[in-house]
Amino acid sequence: MIKFYIDSKEVTATKGESILDVARRENIYIPTMCYLPKASANASCRMCSIEVKAQDGFVLSCNTPPVEDIEVITNSDSLYKERQNIMKLYNVNHPLQCGVCDKSGECDLQNKTLEFDVSEQSFAVRDQARKKKKWGVHTYDPALCILCEKCTTVCNETVGNEALYIKPGGYKSHIDIKLANCIECGECISVCPVGAMASTEFKYSANAWELDKVPSSCSHCSSACQLYYESKDGEIKRVTNESDFSSLCGAGRFGFDFENRVISKDEEAFSRAIEAFKNTSNVVFSSLITNEEAYVLNELKKKFGFNLVNDEARAYQNFMKSFAKFANSSLYNATIDDLKSSDYIISIGCSIESDNPMIKFGASQAVKYKKAFVSTIAPVEEYAISNVVSLYINNEVGSEEAALAMIADTFIKDKSSQKEFFDSLDFGYLSGESNISQEELSLLKQNYIRKQNPVLIIGEDVINHPRANNIAAIAGYLQKNALFKVMVVPPFTNTLGVSLICDLDEAKSGLSVGYNVSADFTLSAKGSGDLDMPALNQQEGTFVNIDKNLVVLNAGVAHNGYELNDIANALGVKSKNIVDYTSRLGFKTIEFDDLDNYFDNVGNAYRGYKIDAMQNQENLKLDEVEELDEFNGSIVYSRNPLRQFSIFTSDTKQLKQKMDLVGSEQFAIASKIKSGDNVKFSVDGVEFIRHFRVDRHMKGTVAYNPTYNMDSKSSNYRYNQVELEVINE
Repeated sequence: MIKFYIDSKEVTATKGESILDVARRENIYIPTMCYLPKASANASCRMCSIEVKAQDGFVLSCNTPPVEDIEVITNSDSLYKERQNIMKLYNVNHPLQCGVCDKSGECDLQNKTLEFDVSEQSFAVRDQARKKKKWGVHTYDPALCILCEKCTTVCNETVGNEALYIKPGGYKSHIDIKLANCIECGECISVCPVGAMASTEFKYSANAWELDKVPSSCSHCSSACQLYYESKDGEIKRVTNESDFSSLCGAGRFGFDFENRVISKDEEAFSRAIEAFKNTSNVVFSSLITNEEAYVLNELKKKFGFNLVNDEARAYQNFMKSFAKFANSSLYNATIDDLKSSDYIISIGCSIESDNPMIKFGASQAVKYKKAFVSTIAPVEEYAISNVVSLYINNEVGSEEAALAMIADTFIKDKSSQKEFFDSLDFGYLSGESNISQEELSLLKQNYIRKQNPVLIIGEDVINHPRANNIAAIAGYLQKNALFKVMVVPPFTNTLGVSLICDLDEAKSGLSVGYNVSADFTLSAKGSGDLDMPALNQQEGTFVNIDKNLVVLNAGVAHNGYELNDIANALGVKSKNIVDYTSRLGFKTIEFDDLDNYFDNVGNAYRGYKIDAMQNQENLKLDEVEELDEFNGSIVYSRNPLRQFSIFTSDTKQLKQKMDLVGSEQFAIASKIKSGDNVKFSVDGVEFIRHFRVDRHMKGTVAYNPTYNMDSKSSNYRYNQVELEVINE
């Protein structure tokens, strides 16, 4: 701890904190333009200059650590003049187009020009011709750019894609892009303090002060990131976030227009829905649902005795039950923040690039700030994260149980509690069948030495593996032995919440009611079922996100039809509002309106509350690793492209993508097809017709098959051997 003074106030700093960090924590104002708390300080604006008594000149508070007993001055006549001159420089030839600029009303340049009383310009520079550029969902106007470097910093450090850079040229310097690296996440737009980086779709559609701003959570993946729905005249115009502290992927930022636009209540369809619930054998639903809705369905199950079916959440539920028995904890213990601060990461059974973008963002930051060693174990190498991964291990399809068993054997020193399991491992056989060599395991162990914060990521491939229960047990055993913090990635937005709340079943014969899943009677937020329901951007409620936090969902736009709570009330499960169930979910008895949803000055998130893990002390034995099944011929991997997650992202205006089967040249040769062919194949009884496209970056004989247009996730292993039939006309 370092004691020092800011404006005569005694404060303390911990290792790694700058003077600016401490000032913000103590609610002491120091102006900034280029500072981005979630990235490293780039010190380009100099607005954060402060004075230190007994020291000549100004000191940059953003990147200067404090020294014991120094006295910091944050405001003086000389500092005011310095900041005023900085603003005059920023305003040299800055276009006077505030009336039509998208940033007007929330512009840092505008605000600080007024704050430091820049009422006239005493000097000028000959202006340069600067062409506007359109980069997909982004528009860049170099005439408005102040070269604060926030966009390049967030792209290179937070996102890790290194797409944006400064093209030098003196007064002609501007931001440029490597388009092949851009994932169109919009982080550059969110951090831009002026109107230089803007949303192509949003430009000139509304002024900031015209928009109604509703805090909520993203509903597309299990990170459930913080966001604001900003609407005008009942239509969501854009999504923003607390860009200093939180991030959004492209789906969260641009995939917001998925609401159900039903204009009235269909009383006849509602009556048929009531009868369907009374007579159904199954209620089938996906995990694109709030905790409160899941609770209501569970209560209706108790009342009417139907089977409550969600195969994907049930597979996750069973995985976590097995995990808990060996971890002595009902929940995994890693968070996204643990990932960001990790110095050693192993991922198995997870598509880091697309399954959950915040995992990729977190790994990128771990590499950038902690020099983390990152290894992915997967049958397909992801080219897009090659700048993040230190060691890619190419395991054979289906060999994840063997891979995790070998990892456990490699890292666990005291094997006495599971001696029979470890004695049964035949390394020669496992290595040969899994394609994981002893040299690769040695590299993993060698790079583990002296690491302080190792994290193991378990993905959807493993959760749905035929040997999922034993894989879960091994992962739990690794967490129990404190060798790794473990993260078991929930496949869908609220898979974790559903698995904790619902008593789930296998489907039985008879009639079925589907909630956003096709069935004999379908309740649909897509407007294509038997009764319209609100989409998740039209609801109040909560999710349990990947960090095991119960987070708040608020409606960004109105829904004019019926809701699940209306059906529940008609069936005798009564509550005035659906959020009245928030305090009854079985976690904590906190009412919905009492849940926090904000960040403090230094970025601490106050979003709902943490779900407590339950402890147990079972001493069970791991099963032996089974012989590996062989996967030969053409293998497709059910994996969605970046920015696509579900039937809701599939229909949004700015996220349109082709549903191609994507494979390597090697895959095309082995499967006797060529780029441009239309092919037909079946997976788990579902027939697909896909246009095939070769990706020159891909390797191996596995192709990606997108499934985001399907209304539910399969609980089966995501790799499948298929027969491809060319159907070109």
